[in-house]
Amino acid sequence: MDEKANEPGQEMDEGIGSEEITESSDLLYERINLVVDKGQEPMRLDKFLTARIEHISRNKVQQSIDGGRVLVNDKTVSSNYKIRAGDNIICYSEKQVIGEEIIPEKMPLNIFYEDEEVLVINKPAGLVVHPASGNYSGTLINGVAYYLREKNKSISEDTLPRFGLVHRIDKNTSGLLVLAKTSRAVTFLAKQFFDHTVKRQYTALVWGDLANNEGTIVAHVGRHQRFRKQFEAYPDGEHGKEAVTHYQVIERFGYVTLVQCVLETGRTHQIRVHMKSIGHPLFNDDTYGGDKIVKGTVFTKYKQFVENCFAICRRQALHAKTLGFIHPATREEKLFVSELPPDMQQVIEKWRSYTETVRK
Repeated sequence: MDEKANEPGQEMDEGIGSEEITESSDLLYERINLVVDKGQEPMRLDKFLTARIEHISRNKVQQSIDGGRVLVNDKTVSSNYKIRAGDNIICYSEKQVIGEEIIPEKMPLNIFYEDEEVLVINKPAGLVVHPASGNYSGTLINGVAYYLREKNKSISEDTLPRFGLVHRIDKNTSGLLVLAKTSRAVTFLAKQFFDHTVKRQYTALVWGDLANNEGTIVAHVGRHQRFRKQFEAYPDGEHGKEAVTHYQVIERFGYVTLVQCVLETGRTHQIRVHMKSIGHPLFNDDTYGGDKIVKGTVFTKYKQFVENCFAICRRQALHAKTLGFIHPATREEKLFVSELPPDMQQVIEKWRSYTETVRK
């Protein structure tokens, strides 16, 4: 649905196109869930939804149904479907966070996989995913628009499709991102993200030596009460939304630790906020305190070493390494794994060498 149906949650309506973009599934599609009451008389689906959802026209409802963005009992139906008591209706409503126009721009894209339904891209650090107010160019989506138009010359700027960007990752986080190329793929992938069935593994370098080899962080993530561009972990659950991160140690370097993080949920800055909440902010994360020496000695030589590492990896050391989902057409599981980018590889190697030298 292309008009705002409900007010979006605070974690999805600010910071789009800036560093405030989510690490995982901060969706551009909002899910509206309706259950038909027992006493409801049979009625056309499009008429029922127009009556139940505020600020939406019947024409827009019909477009959403025809586009496969409305499911009844987990199945697509036609606009003239007659609803019945107990029917479970799910609508995927596109959030109006940007202007309608997407300007195609030529840029290099690291396309990891592509078919008729999906496009998987390995995003470099420093690239904003989606245009936003005051920032309409130079984003990944601008590049994808150009790429798709070059593949199909019949597509003009006026007829460029609204891309099925069902999740995003931070500007300064590298790694895998999936885009839907069809309405069917949008609905199918969006449902997997909402149901938390997508497999997402991140590799992160964090400050400090974790006490345990593995663990789970459970704390709501929401806007910081004072600094609105930051997010905060709320263990008591009074603010924000539930967030669960599982972590496992990959390698220890004494002052920093390489970890694997598996997301059970996908909240804005989830890994960065959760790791900070347990005293282990991401290495060189300037938003959450990782851009200074958190653990280590006071010796000048050590400080110079850390500064040299900061100069190599000029962003939070976080990479979306693994992405897995059920394919919308074949219903087969697709699993993609990307290698760490050079900046993280070099910093990890420097810490490995430094640790070996200190231990001698």
